[in-house]
Amino acid sequence: MQTIGERLEEARKRKGISIREAAEATKIRSDYLHKFESNQFDLNLAEIYTRGFLRSYAQFLRLPVEKILNDYAALGRSESRQRSPSREIYGRMDVSVASGDEHAADKSPGGEDASSPASDPVKRHTGLNRSGSSLPTGPSISPLWIFRGGIALATMVVLLLLFWAGKAIIGSGDDAGRKATNGAPAAVAANESTISLIAVNSVRVKVTRKNDDGSPGEVLLPDTTLAKGEIRTVRKPGPILIWATEGKNLQIEISGKRYPMPFEGYNRAQIN
Repeated sequence: MQTIGERLEEARKRKGISIREAAEATKIRSDYLHKFESNQFDLNLAEIYTRGFLRSYAQFLRLPVEKILNDYAALGRSESRQRSPSREIYGRMDVSVASGDEHAADKSPGGEDASSPASDPVKRHTGLNRSGSSLPTGPSISPLWIFRGGIALATMVVLLLLFWAGKAIIGSGDDAGRKATNGAPAAVAANESTISLIAVNSVRVKVTRKNDDGSPGEVLLPDTTLAKGEIRTVRKPGPILIWATEGKNLQIEISGKRYPMPFEGYNRAQIN
C-alpha cells in the first residue's frame, strides 16, 4: 500500500509540475511540500496548520482529501501533538518547584519533620504540647486588630461588587448597541473603511496589512477562531492579507456585498 508521501509525489508528477511550481500555486512553502512527499510531517507548526497545508496540497493534486487526512490521523501524530503542550505557547511559562534543600530544611537532623508529633515524645504519646494544651502556641491577636481587619475586608468586598456591577451594566449597554446596529462596524476614523468577516462555519482567521513588498505588516486581527454565524469587523487602511484555515467557511462583506473566499482549505487572500 502506498504511503501518503508516495501518493502525493506520484500525483504531482502526473501533473508534470515541480515542487517549486506546486509551492507557487498553493502558497505553501516548498520545504513543507518536500517533507510531505518524504512522509515527514513534523513542521514545527500547530496541528491545525499542518492539517490545513496537507488538505490544500491534496486538493490541489485532486486526491481524495478525506482519505489522505484519515491516513495522516492513523499515524497517531494528531493525538501526540494534542497531548504535549506547544512549546511556542507555553515556552515562557515560569514554573516554581521546591528544591530538595527547602524540603530538607523542614525536617529535623534525624530525617523527621520537626513540626510533626513524631519528633516530640510528648506530642507522640499525648497529642499535647509541652505546655499541656493541644492548641498551637503563639502570640495573641488584639480584638481591635481583628475588628479593623474585618472592616477592611468588608470594604474590599463592597468595592469589588460595585466594580462587577458597573462592568455588567457597561457590557450590557455595549451588547444592546451592537444589536441595535445589527452588527455595524465599530467606530473608526471617518476616512477609513472596514470589511466584515462572516463565518459560514467554524474557521480560524488572521488579518494583516500588506506591505509594499507583499509581506505581512501590521496585525489588524490576530489569530482568532470565529464560531458559525459570528461576524467580525476589521479596519481596512489599504491592501490587506486574510488567512483562513478553511476558505469555504469564510465570507467577506465589502460595502454591503458578500463575497466568498477565493480558495478552499488553508490559504490566504489579498484584498486591495
